[in-house]
Amino acid sequence: STCACVEYYGKALEALIKQVKIMSIHGKMKHKRNKIFTEFRKLPGGILVCTDVMARGIDIPEVHWVLQYDPPSSASAFVHRCGRTARIGNVGSALVFLLPMEESYINFLSINQKCPMQEMKPQTNVSDLLPKLKSMALADRAVFEKGMKAFVSYVQAYAKHECNLIFRIKDLDFASLAKGFALLKMPKMPELRGKCFADFTPVTVNTDSISFKDKNREKQRQKQLEQQR
Repeated sequence: STCACVEYYGKALEALIKQVKIMSIHGKMKHKRNKIFTEFRKLPGGILVCTDVMARGIDIPEVHWVLQYDPPSSASAFVHRCGRTARIGNVGSALVFLLPMEESYINFLSINQKCPMQEMKPQTNVSDLLPKLKSMALADRAVFEKGMKAFVSYVQAYAKHECNLIFRIKDLDFASLAKGFALLKMPKMPELRGKCFADFTPVTVNTDSISFKDKNREKQRQKQLEQQR
């Protein structure tokens, strides 16, 4: 749903999935976008993590799966996203992830877009990669900050969903969501003010002590910390 989520999950997938080319693309890239898109089209296989900037008017041959991690903000965008696969007589699949409280969106799409959907049974032999993602955040401030920024942007995008009768921010389980983003602590943001998260356990490490792997960025950060002190 957001550029920050693409940045975070793109980097996460690069580290977690080996021997598969992972590329990321979003609206804020501007000059790089065409280069990345052209490169991806030429690949024999791979994963493209993207925002709705790729939802329409884009032709990539032989896309087997369109995985919609976030429900699109408009019903028409759902159909456009699905349309990136099964093009020109080819077969393809599209999947959207929904929380139990969001399931009435299926009926909405069926009526609004004449788009019937089938439930896909959850996969059973899945790996829990969240501890590894947490370790990455503890080892590099860049990952930690990307995760926090992605979470904040996700919540803000959710609050602006056009189907706000179905996607109600007050019903979101922020603790579970934070765990899903492998956060080390809850961020400070207006939407979380005054809330208690008993189901979320922050790390005992002082997150200010997490340094950037990039030595120049860390040097700059230390300089800023010194000025603040």
